[in-house]
Amino acid sequence: MSRLTKCIRVLQSDARLIDPHVVTDDPDRQSIRSAVFEPLVRCGEALGRYQPVLARQWLVDSDAKTWTVDLRTDVVFHNGDRLEAGDVVATLNRARDPDMGGELGTQGLYQMYLGDAVIEAVSRHRVRIVTEEPMADLLDILAEIPVVPRQELTELPKVAVGSGPYRLLEVGHGAVVVEAFDKYWGRQPSVGRIHWKREPDATRRMDALLANQVDVVTGVRPEDAERIGSMDGMQVVMSGSSVCTVFMCNLLSGVCVDRPVRQALNYALNVSELIEKVMKGVGQPLNGPLTRYHLGHDPSTAPHGFAPEKARALLREAGYEDGVAVVLDVPSILPDRAPALAREMVEQYAAVGIVAQVREFSDRSAYADRVQAKDIDDACCFDSSPGSTYRVLREKFHSGVHGPWWQGYRNTRVDELLDRAAATPDVGRRQEVYREAYRIICDDAPWIFLFSLERMWGMSRTVRGLETGVDGVIRFG
Repeated sequence: MSRLTKCIRVLQSDARLIDPHVVTDDPDRQSIRSAVFEPLVRCGEALGRYQPVLARQWLVDSDAKTWTVDLRTDVVFHNGDRLEAGDVVATLNRARDPDMGGELGTQGLYQMYLGDAVIEAVSRHRVRIVTEEPMADLLDILAEIPVVPRQELTELPKVAVGSGPYRLLEVGHGAVVVEAFDKYWGRQPSVGRIHWKREPDATRRMDALLANQVDVVTGVRPEDAERIGSMDGMQVVMSGSSVCTVFMCNLLSGVCVDRPVRQALNYALNVSELIEKVMKGVGQPLNGPLTRYHLGHDPSTAPHGFAPEKARALLREAGYEDGVAVVLDVPSILPDRAPALAREMVEQYAAVGIVAQVREFSDRSAYADRVQAKDIDDACCFDSSPGSTYRVLREKFHSGVHGPWWQGYRNTRVDELLDRAAATPDVGRRQEVYREAYRIICDDAPWIFLFSLERMWGMSRTVRGLETGVDGVIRFG
């Protein structure tokens, strides 16, 4: 039992400690995972920069293919084992297994990046990774993969042994309890115990917070934020997010094959009004496929903006003088407001002669499979969640990769730029290459660019040491 006794109670939509190598972008599950497990590196405050975690330092050769990673020598896992290079090698080999599971169409994701890499232990505390192709953004991938002691890998997911600031204490039905690990190599956390509990209903989460039954609730809705903030002893914490809410256009068949039509679909929307009506004002308009938290985002790029006359002119240019019909696919959840968003878009589109029909899908997993199979109508609503510029642009826009969420976009110049970025170790130079690709993608409009999410948490004012990030993960420092 840790010498710390204070307990923080967190109520969130899900409370499971899943296999650490199953790909997930769910911040609730990531919060629990990050308390128990740690990766080699973690995103720093500056774009494209990383801070050491289990890795002490790293070096990439000028070819952007050969990486040498030196490990900390003072890390103890929760089972008493000490971190060694063999643990990292075994972990990465497991994570890149093509049969490794993933949520919502991300099965075997790391095989795409590490499948052909040579990963070896050079010494007890040094690992070498040699990728087949240049991969200057390899740290983007390593930051997502928690390291597990190699003796425990065969027992996953039945056991949960990591090196994080907390060790697993209890796992129950819809609940996870962890306590501070007294042999943690880093700074001891300020909270001795965290009790996560599952409550999928947002209203019930809010009621529990206001009744002082819990200390923190996640996933606060915009309409509830004002009420929580007005209560004595309560506060709402808000953070920007790297999640983009967009509609990905079908560039393989249908009317969106025409670039002017896609541009018209962007110019016809008043995104600020959509944010106000559907998101209650919580969200930031996008000027392209990345947020300001992405290395490749270009803040100087002007968004399409609301220009209905320009939208009509573009439709005429494409041969649709009398308007055009489109079908918009939306899931019932994730994003949860997708149906309401689509209804507002239908009204706005009607004003410029775009007749939009909405198809709603209640099975979210099947919807993801449909999108991944390129089996969509004219456009589909999607949350683009990776914080990695490399992953977003490569998986969704590189026509030579045909990534899981690619929908037929082809631009040889963009392909060339993404390949050049992958071969550019210098972060500043790589950023400029990405920004050039970003500007071209924005103009080509392969997506209907809407907004980036803003996340909110409700909590008691007595809570101390809670840190929130753009990934939606909460940590107790």
